[in-house]
Amino acid sequence: MDLALLRTFVTVHRAGSFTRAAALLGLSQPAVTSQIRTLERQLGRPLFLRQARGVTPTTIGDELAQRAAPHLDALVEIAETGLEEQSGLRTLHLAGPPEFTSARVLPALTPLIAQGLTLRASFPGDAEETFDGLAAGHHDLAVAAARPRGGLFAATPLCDEEHVLVAAPRWAARLPPGTLLRRGAVVLEQLPVVEVHESLPFVSRYWAAVFESKPAAAATVIAPDLRAVLETTAAGAGLAVLPRYLCEEALGGGRLVALLDPPVPPLRTYFLVVRTGTLALPQLARAHEWLLRAAEDW
Repeated sequence: MDLALLRTFVTVHRAGSFTRAAALLGLSQPAVTSQIRTLERQLGRPLFLRQARGVTPTTIGDELAQRAAPHLDALVEIAETGLEEQSGLRTLHLAGPPEFTSARVLPALTPLIAQGLTLRASFPGDAEETFDGLAAGHHDLAVAAARPRGGLFAATPLCDEEHVLVAAPRWAARLPPGTLLRRGAVVLEQLPVVEVHESLPFVSRYWAAVFESKPAAAATVIAPDLRAVLETTAAGAGLAVLPRYLCEEALGGGRLVALLDPPVPPLRTYFLVVRTGTLALPQLARAHEWLLRAAEDW
């Protein structure tokens, strides 16, 4: 059986789509379709059921994938390891949110540089863009605040991020005790809001978790970077919802004040995401394990 056909088959099985598999393999979609049909003719059985959006493996398709994928992954590991030994190539292409990646992920990986690792970081616009880049091979490892679906990716929980409702001290001094907990939406109408997007993603998530309501005001300041939101809020622009890791120093120094301390603070989980099977690559497995250990102290 042709290994190229098996490689195409396993890629389609993991991607759940001829189109996405073609992008991963650097082939045209008709070429991928032709290879799968050739393999199906050789086996005398259908491997996928074509649907309006993507494909679903048949029972035979699932069985073949379970048997073939580990061996193909092992061959990839041998090839990649040999490439590293010959060329010294040990570059890890990392993707993630700019703030979390800058404050947590890149500093945590820095010790691996002394061991020969080279890092290339990029900051996609959102989780969907991150996963598309990972699927296309532009990234080796991604940090995302969403768990991807399907068999193309493997996701491991990394850490939880606590969100804090904050403002500069002068705004906090204007709020009567208990006002926020009882009348969250009304307070939003009274104070300016600083956010990363017009949809108020951080404020909306916080209000839903703590007040069980939706925010009733538009943002006064929009800055698509949480570090800009922090500095603008500390300068007195209004209230904001920020990750605790990002605003801890400003809270400790008195530049920001936590407006509320709910019994169960809103959390967001980060995941380490890789293409299925690629953790067999040494440099990727090392960085993956290193980050998991570092996150125990986050």
